[in-house]
Amino acid sequence: MSKSGRNRPAQRGRKQKSEETNGPLWLWGSHAVEAALQNSARTRLRLVATENAARRLNLDTAEITDPKDIDKALPPGAVHQGVALFTDPLHPTGLDDLISSGATQIAVLDQLADPHNLGAIFRSAAAFGFDGIVLQTRHSPPITGIVAKSAAGGIESVVECRVVNIARALDTLADAGFSVIGLSGEAHTDLENALAPGGPQAIVMGAEGSGLRPGVAKACTILARIRMGDGMESLNVSNAAAIAFYLAKTK
Repeated sequence: MSKSGRNRPAQRGRKQKSEETNGPLWLWGSHAVEAALQNSARTRLRLVATENAARRLNLDTAEITDPKDIDKALPPGAVHQGVALFTDPLHPTGLDDLISSGATQIAVLDQLADPHNLGAIFRSAAAFGFDGIVLQTRHSPPITGIVAKSAAGGIESVVECRVVNIARALDTLADAGFSVIGLSGEAHTDLENALAPGGPQAIVMGAEGSGLRPGVAKACTILARIRMGDGMESLNVSNAAAIAFYLAKTK
């Protein structure tokens, strides 16, 4: 690849300076881009890389450009590692379709607000074999480049599912035979005792700070806590998710 093929990504395609929800978007970072390129459901619109990144990742079809030009196309402070992909977003699936696909391990996030936390939860879900993550249509972050970078490829293998009403979604999961376990620091049952080996399970987590809303907690089959040492009241939701997913996998 020669330098004569350089292009400025900011000159073609929209800049993703904020959380875009509907149109094409930039993904960046080695893990996020590599996973997206391996996903047959992805539409590749543009792939840009520095010479070093293209060589390191074996990206023969990438447009060669400078790091500063990639910077201009992405949100401020984006750590792109020399590679970015402009692509159409993946389409969320419906809950009935997720259930009928044979999913047995599902995470449900009740109005989670932070895109970095969302990405980290996708990453943990992929690591521990979860099939899908259910999010509310409103009051939840869209899947953007920031989420994808934090997910390190997890958004390509864990299905995104959007629903209008979380409590009704939990009722649907329970009717389909899922054990619906809500994480709550006030619960009296430890999570490892609430997990049911062998059956389909949905683990429900609330928003940062406020936790599960009362109606969502009521729709759970059981509420459970992650046992912690004295003096610790709670964990960051993405850390709690990683522990919960690990316990579910090893139960």
